[in-house]
Amino acid sequence: MHAPPEGTDVVEIVDTAEEAAELALPPLLVREPVDGFLDAHGLGRGPTEVRRADEGHSNVTYCLKREGAHVVLRRPPRPPLPPSAHDMLREARVLRGLEGSGVPVPRVLAVCEDESLLGVPFYVMEYLDGVTMTKATPPGLASPVCRAAVAEDMVRALAALHAVDYAAHGLEGLGRPEGYLERQLRRFAGLWEIGRTRDLPELDELTAWLRDTLPESGPATIVHGDYRIGNLMYAETAPVRLLGVLDWEMATLGDPLADLGYLCVSWAGGDDADNVITQLQRVTREDGFPDSRRLAALYAELTGRSIANLGWYRVLALWKSAIFLEQSYKRFLAGTEHDPWFAGMAEGVPAIVAQARHEAGLAR
Repeated sequence: MHAPPEGTDVVEIVDTAEEAAELALPPLLVREPVDGFLDAHGLGRGPTEVRRADEGHSNVTYCLKREGAHVVLRRPPRPPLPPSAHDMLREARVLRGLEGSGVPVPRVLAVCEDESLLGVPFYVMEYLDGVTMTKATPPGLASPVCRAAVAEDMVRALAALHAVDYAAHGLEGLGRPEGYLERQLRRFAGLWEIGRTRDLPELDELTAWLRDTLPESGPATIVHGDYRIGNLMYAETAPVRLLGVLDWEMATLGDPLADLGYLCVSWAGGDDADNVITQLQRVTREDGFPDSRRLAALYAELTGRSIANLGWYRVLALWKSAIFLEQSYKRFLAGTEHDPWFAGMAEGVPAIVAQARHEAGLAR
């Protein structure tokens, strides 16, 4: 593993395929073929203004504005990618399936499976005129009352997602309802072996603990897989309105408490522990946001599900996060991922593992 040679061009956007071919690393967006794709689907006309829209560190989101259209393009990061990760076609399928379900999602306008355009599949969805909250609440929502309502709406939307009849929405093929937790343990343990950059015996100990203490799942639901405040879009002013739940590439069928566990470990409030995930969305430490225990209690009240084993799901979420971030850290070291945030995973991944071991009662 190595960084790209000194002087290597890392260019994000170019105009033509010929320009892209001259670069040592492929760009993320090529205007000419994207314009042609938009033209073919009746999405506006003329030159396209392109703006990077996300603060995330995974898939890439661009706002595209041209005469007659204001849309959003979603694509994976630069290859190579871990097996089954960053699946934009899956994400588009889930969004289309959830239309009319009562869960707010953006409408998919066009899907491109032809990798000759950008080197990866991508899709285009409607533009939502709102804000994602990570660093701070916008001025129009900057009151304790609004922040509390944001948190409540977030939990209500998660409860609504877990109540969706997935078969009625054509999503029964999204995954196998039975054996979700066992498959998660197998899949992520395999990803660790593929993507590890070092030996972490503490993570291996966690893997064994999760297998040995596996809880029994209730009825399967749609699972978002990355449900956190940074993946929700709200209207910028009161009253609080959740416009859309975003980033569905990890969605499947399985144990709904996996979403709740991840929501809780990615949430920073009260005396909740800090980690590299919560640091990305420190907004939840502002006055008015409840702590993760209150989120979990509201979810239990809304759904009637027991959260007695929530501690196990919290550890699962931390373990998976450590493994997933290690994949990106490996790409960073190899020079195919250039987000400087991933340099911090040298210490960030072991810190997540240490928190998980503490919550599992394994810390000595």
